[in-house]
Amino acid sequence: MQYDIWEKEYRRLSLLTAKSEPQKDIIRFIKFLKRQRQTTPIGLRVLDLGSGTGRNTNFFQSLKNNCVGMEISDTAICMARKRARDDSLATIFINHNIGSLYPFDNNSFDLLLDITSSNSLNEEERNIYLKESHRVLKPTGYFFVKALCLDGDKNAHNLIKLSPGHSKDTYIMPELNLEERVFSHQDFIDTYSKYFKILKLGRKTSYTQFNGRSYKRNFWIAYLTK
Repeated sequence: MQYDIWEKEYRRLSLLTAKSEPQKDIIRFIKFLKRQRQTTPIGLRVLDLGSGTGRNTNFFQSLKNNCVGMEISDTAICMARKRARDDSLATIFINHNIGSLYPFDNNSFDLLLDITSSNSLNEEERNIYLKESHRVLKPTGYFFVKALCLDGDKNAHNLIKLSPGHSKDTYIMPELNLEERVFSHQDFIDTYSKYFKILKLGRKTSYTQFNGRSYKRNFWIAYLTK
């Protein structure tokens, strides 16, 4: 079901952006690594969970890292590979559900990225995603997570009320027919601290485009390590 939904969305271009540069949250994360952790993202092995059209994956590849994008949509992967070829980048993109077992060895990545990708996993898939992310991340590695925030988000509260999902703090996205999970502050901590140490957790507000409309949404920005 997830495959069909995301294929449909990428084929009708509702999730696409013409921008090739990374999101500003990623730039701030890189500055944090340099200033606070004395880590420069060069020569690292990077795994982008739910890489979409490769905007962030290809950026890290351009910084001379070895990057793998894991994405469920064939259409998105084709677009990501084309962007990589156009920029002469050797980024690897594979078709894989991030809520299933990962085809990688233990402790094989220095950096993981989850930029609002895991929000559409069900609870069984989320448990796999957390366990597998912990398994493939090196003991000295970092995990960047951007997740949907429930706190102070009127749109999320309305969606839960009007179109509740099957699990706690979930709703069914109108028209998309996709269940999404939103986290309170404590719920995010309880979920991720089982597997990771939270170095920094902050809330931000931005606007999400969907079907030609702009929605004000809140997000959690988290920097994690083992």
